[in-house]
Amino acid sequence: MTDVDRFLEKFLKYMEIEKNSSHHTVTNYRRDIEDLLCFLGSPPPGDIGHLDIRRFLAELKNRKNSKRTAVRKLAAIRSFFKFLVKEKYIRTNPAQSVFTPKLDKKLPVFMDISEVTALVTAPLKSTISGLRDRAMLEVLYSTGARVSELVGINTGDIDLIGGVVKLRGKGRKERIALLGGAAQRALREYLENKRFSPKGGGAVFLNKNGTRLSDRGVRRMIDKYVGKISMLQKVSPHSVRHSFATHLLNNGADLRSVQELLGHKNLSTTQIYTHMGDQRIKEIYFAAHPRA
Repeated sequence: MTDVDRFLEKFLKYMEIEKNSSHHTVTNYRRDIEDLLCFLGSPPPGDIGHLDIRRFLAELKNRKNSKRTAVRKLAAIRSFFKFLVKEKYIRTNPAQSVFTPKLDKKLPVFMDISEVTALVTAPLKSTISGLRDRAMLEVLYSTGARVSELVGINTGDIDLIGGVVKLRGKGRKERIALLGGAAQRALREYLENKRFSPKGGGAVFLNKNGTRLSDRGVRRMIDKYVGKISMLQKVSPHSVRHSFATHLLNNGADLRSVQELLGHKNLSTTQIYTHMGDQRIKEIYFAAHPRA
């Protein structure tokens, strides 16, 4: 194992233990940093300068990688070198002075209320998989959960009497989310009919093999029902989260409350949803103003 390999393993262990990063995040960091090191020929970290990192970003552009991918990789690289400086393995962070590519602001894909209703009621309740899918969709829309938070729910996290569920978000931060009446009913019906599986590890949502459902499994499930109801736009689990936030804001919820419900660290992340509030104001204006 080379010095750079040892440094990388220490960094990833630091991310996992000290920063409490998820397995998904650690895996992505490993891939992104190894991509840089492979491109440069795995030199000692102290020999890597800001021009090397800029060459790497140019290579990503040549590969037709998106700006979002470049930004993500640069963030991982910055964190790696910041750790090396902190541990005094190197003196300066060469990634600190590298310009971050500017991302085009993309408005989130969301559904209107009738589309959400069609989606969450699409699963047939005559089968255990239909009951499970209905419960998952209702919980996604009721809580605004990320798909990773949804599949991470364990039986002990749910309080149907109190109407709440514990979610584990980014960095394994926990928060309490609210379960509306429809989500409570769907969960209760599913849990009453769910088959126990010793392989489930306490997971609420299981696949056909009796193990915890994966993120990909949820995406496939949503794709199936989007096709079933012939919805024109492409919908993902995150679209349900976007719809949750947009509908709350359109119906009078304040931005700070929606931030808490979504588990956003910064209010600026939540502010992207105000575009729908602006649209609602326009609708009211054109409907009410005599000379609009």
